[in-house]
Amino acid sequence: MRVYLLVLLTAAAITFLATPLVRRVALATRALTPVRARDVHTVPTPRLGGVAMLVGLASALVVGSQVPFLHEVFFETSGMWAILGGATLVCLLGVADDVWDLDWMTKLVGQVLAAGFMAWQGVQLITFPIFGLTIGSSRLSLFATILVVVVAINAVNFVDGLDGLAAGMIAIGGGAFFVYTYLLTRDASPGNYANLATAVIAAVVGVCLGFLPHNFNPAKIFMGDSGAMLLGLTVAAAAIVVTGQIDPATVSSTQVLPAYVPILLPVAVLLLPLLDMTLAVFRRVRAGHSPFHPDRMHLHHRLLDLGHSHRRAVLILYMWTAVVSFSAVALAVYSPTQVAVGTAGAVAVAVAVTATQLPGLRGRSRRAAVPDAPVANAPAPDAREPEQRPAPPATPTAPSPAAAGRPAGETPPTAPTWRRTRPAPTADPAGAVPAAAPPTTTPPGTAVPVRTEEESRG
Repeated sequence: MRVYLLVLLTAAAITFLATPLVRRVALATRALTPVRARDVHTVPTPRLGGVAMLVGLASALVVGSQVPFLHEVFFETSGMWAILGGATLVCLLGVADDVWDLDWMTKLVGQVLAAGFMAWQGVQLITFPIFGLTIGSSRLSLFATILVVVVAINAVNFVDGLDGLAAGMIAIGGGAFFVYTYLLTRDASPGNYANLATAVIAAVVGVCLGFLPHNFNPAKIFMGDSGAMLLGLTVAAAAIVVTGQIDPATVSSTQVLPAYVPILLPVAVLLLPLLDMTLAVFRRVRAGHSPFHPDRMHLHHRLLDLGHSHRRAVLILYMWTAVVSFSAVALAVYSPTQVAVGTAGAVAVAVAVTATQLPGLRGRSRRAAVPDAPVANAPAPDAREPEQRPAPPATPTAPSPAAAGRPAGETPPTAPTWRRTRPAPTADPAGAVPAAAPPTTTPPGTAVPVRTEEESRG
């Protein structure tokens, strides 16, 4: 366990220190994410964060290979170098996309080539994890490996839409995956806990933890396609190693369910990204668009549309990732009945937290809890029946012209016009202009009535 923690901490430290340097490079090369209609950030933000993640991953794996505990695992087979080579290829592909915005077909071809390289070097899905079914054809094994890797790459890439979302979800799910692989390896080979998948997933978790302080809202840098595809490939590679190359005879009866029901834990780790990707592909194809056509209908966008803040939406998705991932891990320790009961309770809590955090519901609950304050000097309500209540007073009407003492056809006099001025002095019959009148006691600004020309003639 201490060796795996060393790998995790090394990946976290190197990634944390390398990210500011990569950010400067992204600013210098103008590798920025513009503000588009579907985005939630408000200023162009540097990307290329996947380069720092690759540096942290490679450093952690190299350090782990020098420890005697993992030396044989890394050098007896080419698995580690295959995973590292595939991760480097998809990271370079992502860098090219972050700088030049490649089309979706070019990216898909690059993803297939990276997955094919990894399979060619020995990381292949040999045992399909449904009751230990072995894939007899090498071509079918190659196809299945490429399919699993490409799906995982795009699932993580699709969910990378909010600050810190992809890194946090993979850190949580990867932590659950680490616990699972460690328990599975300890039971399958009690004398030697060394396992390639456990070391790789420990490095992936460390990379995410080291990058997250720079990527959480408000993000200083994005991981970009280089980081999202890197995480997807490494998680898929670890899943293939731990579930696709296990001898069914060495697995205990308590671990048959989590090990051989269709890659249960890797699916649980990537459940929300896979669900989001499936809905996005179906939605876009039904609308006549490419499956890679961008839109603003992902799960995180829907949470924002419901009124959640940026951080609250991310934390809610973190919570659901933890519920699903650690429920799957519990299958390696507890009975299915116990896991079902515990999962039901966790889901109920997650639903309650998600619902009560909706801004509209929280506002209504606060208004319902605090009654309206009574109005001062308000009359008490009349408890009598409507027919027993006195009639309301009649509204007075304006008097008719005859009642006002004027003939019926006479027009009422015009109201005087008010001005904020003082009348000018007038001359007497002898032509002398009298002295100015002494100042009046009327305060300044008081309106003084002045007769109009029509009133003077009348």
